[in-house]
Formats: sequence, structure tokens, C-alpha cells
Amino acid sequence: MTTEEPTLLREPPQFSRDHAVHAWIGVKALSDAGDAIWSIALAWTAVQITSPAIAGLIVAAGTLPRALILLFGGVLADRANARHVMIVFNILRVGVLIGVAVWVLAYPPTVLILTLAAIAFGACDAFYEPSAATIGRQLVRVDDLPSYSAVMQTATRLGTMGGAALGGFLVAYAGLAGSASINALTFTLVIAFIAIWLRPRFALARASRESALRGILRGFVHLKDAPTTRTLVIALSGLNLAVGPATGIGIALRAHDEGWGAQAVGIFEALIGLGAALGAIAVAKWRPRRGALGGFWALVVQGAGIILIGVGPAWLTGIGCTIIGLTAGFASVLLSATFAATIDTAYLGRMSAMTRLGDDVLMPLAMAAFGALAAATTIWIAFVGFGAALMGMMIVPLANPAFRALSLRDPA
Repeated sequence: MTTEEPTLLREPPQFSRDHAVHAWIGVKALSDAGDAIWSIALAWTAVQITSPAIAGLIVAAGTLPRALILLFGGVLADRANARHVMIVFNILRVGVLIGVAVWVLAYPPTVLILTLAAIAFGACDAFYEPSAATIGRQLVRVDDLPSYSAVMQTATRLGTMGGAALGGFLVAYAGLAGSASINALTFTLVIAFIAIWLRPRFALARASRESALRGILRGFVHLKDAPTTRTLVIALSGLNLAVGPATGIGIALRAHDEGWGAQAVGIFEALIGLGAALGAIAVAKWRPRRGALGGFWALVVQGAGIILIGVGPAWLTGIGCTIIGLTAGFASVLLSATFAATIDTAYLGRMSAMTRLGDDVLMPLAMAAFGALAAATTIWIAFVGFGAALMGMMIVPLANPAFRALSLRDPA
């Protein structure tokens, strides 16, 4: 498969010497560390103040507003300057985090406050993520996309791992306010870097000026007219519905039920981050010819990792978390590089939004279903059911001939 380069603005250096991109990757990793600290604090606080089912809904609350406005964020990403969009919505995120920190310093955390914070983050994500998904395509050549994705995934996973390891201890000793403050600081650093240093090297094709609804409709028409894009978007949609509840609320529930404490949640999340970093590094050393196919086979193995989290002692849960991380890192690099190189750049924001839409529409139900199943039966049944579901989902993309042929490598 070959892909035409977008308009060249500035010649990028070799990726190994591209210090601006390396710095961006480091800043993004720091931000992800802050996100991990915040996510653990949110999940742990929710588990402490309410039932498992309600806690699952709180963690997933941000997905509903994101689902409602995500396609509008995709239209904005294909029209506007991605840097400007990212700066604006990171500023809004900082405001939300500061507001939460100030509130919980004065009053105990409540279900309402946690839910409102999750919803506000979800709304910001709906506009931020489609634009952020186009940045890599504006910085490096198609040939460097797998390397960029591998290094970015490695760094961000390590950031998540470090943040997760710290997050369990931080929420135990500094509470939700301390976790929110740390994440606000990391977002502030991201804002400064994007505004001062980050500059694109390639100009992506821009969508025509028209109403947002017409732009969304045009995206679906493009999906209908581009079979390869349609295959990839459908295959990538809804992949997190099994692993999201297992790691987002399941680990916290397991640690709470077993009496392992908040520190164990941080350690397990750190193992996922470490495994993901190693999985991303593996792509740089061993890259399958049909990258997308290899990525989805890795997700079959991930289903087994989900099952391991819910059964046996703490060490087996740790193995399951490591497997989830390894397969997530390996698959994410391959699938994200294939996606960015395959999609028409005039529709990249909208197609990125569509791949997340399936997750966001159904994630609240998946989170609530995981919590309800764990409450009605036992926690291990929820893990086994969701792990088996992920394995079953992979049958569709792995059996599709058009999908199996996708490759970034030149056939010659």
C-alpha cells in the first residue's frame, strides 16, 4: 500500500535526530503520567463512597457527552488548526481539575462531583482527541509513522506506568485534591509546549467550510465510498468495551474485595504500563508484514489476560495485567500507524472520531454491566465473561479478506 504525502512545509530531520518530536513525546508521556494519577484517584474514590455499579457509571460518565459531540470534534479537527484546538481544550481541562481540587479541600467528595468532573473531561476529550490524532501525521513521513508510534507508545506507556505506581500512594496520602492538582500541572506543561515549540512539518488537506452537520454527513459518505477505510474504521470501533471495564473499574473492585489496598491498584496499573511499553518496543524490533493483522491477533491474547486478572492470587492478577499491557502496546502501534497512513488526510479527524464512537456509546453500559455482573455473581465471572467477549470480537476483523491485506510495507 502506498500513501501520498501531505503538502511539505518543512523538511523533517531523520527520526532518530528529530529532537522536536522527541521532546513532544516526552511532554505527552508526562501528561499521561498525570492522567494515570487522576484516573486511579477517581476510580478509588468512587469505589470508597458508593456501590460497584454506581462506581462503574462514574468512571464511564465521561463517555456519554463525548459520544454525543465526538463527531463535531472530528469536523473541527478536519477544518481548524489542530494546535489551537489542543491548547483551548487543555486549558479547559486544567480549569476542571483545579475546580475539583478546590471543592474536595472544602467538602467531602460526592457522587455528583465525581460524575460532573468525569462528564466535563469527556466533553473536552470529544474536541481534543480528533485533533490530537492528526498531529503525528503532521510531524513525520509515512515511512516514519511506525517508528513514531512505537516510541510514542513506549514513552506514554512508561509515563502511565510511573503515574499509576505513584497514583495509588498519592490518593492514599494526598487524596483526590492532590491527584487533581498534579494532573493540572502536567496539562499546563503540555499547553506551554504546544504553544511555544510544537510546529507541523506537513499541511494536511482541509475540509471545506460548511455546516457541522453537513460535514458529519460528508464523513459518512466518504466511509461508504472508501472500502479500505470503512473496513479499518469498523474493525477499530468498540475494541475497548471489554478491556476498559476490566482495567478501569475491575482492578479497583478486585483490590477492594481482596483487601489489597489502593497501592495494589497502582502496582497493577503500572504493570499494564510496563507491558505496553515493552510491547511497543517489540514492534520496533520485529514488525510483521501485515501489521494490522498482527495487531488483532495480539488482542485475542489480550482476552486471556483479562481472564487472568479475575482469578487466583495477586501474582496471577499481576501476570494478567502484564499480558494486557504487552498486547495493548504491540497492537496499538501497529493499528494506529496503519490507520494514520491509510486514511485520506482530509477526513482523518472525522474517521478518528468514528473509531472512538462505538466505545463511547456503549462504554457506560459496559462499565455498568461489569459492575452489576460482579455484584450479582462474583468478580471472577465478570472478568471471564468480558475476556471471552474480546476474543469473540476478533473473529470479525481476522476473517475479513480486505482487512487481512492491509500493510504499510511496499510489496517490492
